[in-house]
Amino acid sequence: MGFDVPPEAYGRYMGRYAEPLSEVFGAFAGIGAGAKVLDVGCGPGALTSHLLSIGAEVSAIDPSPSFIDAVRVRFPQVDIRRGTAEELPYDAGTFDAALAQLVVHFMTDPVAGIRQMARVTRVGGVVAACVWDGPSGALAPFWNAVHVLDAAATDEALLSGAHRGHLTEIFEAAGLHDVHEDSIAVDVVHPTFEEWWEPYTFGVGPAGDYVQRLDDDGRARLAAVARERLGDGPFTVTATAWAARGTA
Repeated sequence: MGFDVPPEAYGRYMGRYAEPLSEVFGAFAGIGAGAKVLDVGCGPGALTSHLLSIGAEVSAIDPSPSFIDAVRVRFPQVDIRRGTAEELPYDAGTFDAALAQLVVHFMTDPVAGIRQMARVTRVGGVVAACVWDGPSGALAPFWNAVHVLDAAATDEALLSGAHRGHLTEIFEAAGLHDVHEDSIAVDVVHPTFEEWWEPYTFGVGPAGDYVQRLDDDGRARLAAVARERLGDGPFTVTATAWAARGTA
């Protein structure tokens, strides 16, 4: 799956949604100044940036070397390591909170990943995660256009956590207590259709993989269907995510 990409490509593809989402997600998780927080699957640093801006002490981890390098350049004060959620290289009880933004649906074993996040969080600390809702998340307009042409295409709505209750099931299976799940959302204005469409051609994530498998005519047909549905711009995408938090 295409996530080992230049940070700039990921930023144009998902950062435009992930950055405003970070503020809403951080508030949902109840993170404040002075908290010692682990950002799991940090990507190029959208959530890390927000957490630092509110005065949290942040460590971060991601499997992508290019993302790790980007965060090290942006935030040299952050302890960032290469690794996955399922095998976190930290001692038990190291953090006040462990957060995963837009990551659970790409974990190889989501229950194991959340269980590891709980392990490295102190007793009574917070574990939180959010993922895009399948039918109304940031990528829904893209997949809706795909389904006009390819009704059988497998989209990201089937990934872990993409519907109400999925995150709660994962959190409870991982042994977390007092689990609370709710929807959170951000509005992102796209000034032109081209600004919205072009990042889908960068090969990032399942959507990017799908576009890269198309030939030139297929891409042109998909872009035309999407433009017909969205317009030339400006237009607003309301991106909804499910968020869950629990107590370690």
